[in-house]
Amino acid sequence: MTLKTDPRFETVFNEYPISVRAKMDTLRTLVIETAKNIDGLNTLEETLKWGEPSFVTKNGSTLRINWSPKSPEKYAMYFQCTSKLVSTFRLVYKNMLTFEGNRAIIFKIDEKPPKEILKSCIKATLNYHKVKHLPTLDI
Repeated sequence: MTLKTDPRFETVFNEYPISVRAKMDTLRTLVIETAKNIDGLNTLEETLKWGEPSFVTKNGSTLRINWSPKSPEKYAMYFQCTSKLVSTFRLVYKNMLTFEGNRAIIFKIDEKPPKEILKSCIKATLNYHKVKHLPTLDI
């Protein structure tokens, strides 16, 4: 798999406070590791969408990650709100994740994200246009 990184992605990433950067780096690493294990995914692009670090693939839906000083106690993974992604994650993982509407999975800054669960959410997102017809997005 080829990883293409827009220099602006790194700039935004490096502007996070050090303690937050470690959390964001955990999510970033999880996205990259998951992408490497998706058959047929040849390129993962790290870019900015709406000024936030984002991941884009040919057959996927945009996945964004961010932390904001306006809500310093949390950070999040954001998904296209018009997709079936978050509603499916809510159905499959019920009380195992914290959601914000139909657009995000929220993490408290002092908690570890559930990596295995997130890998399945990331895989469904990066493969969305291949799995959106399946009842639970192949989760």
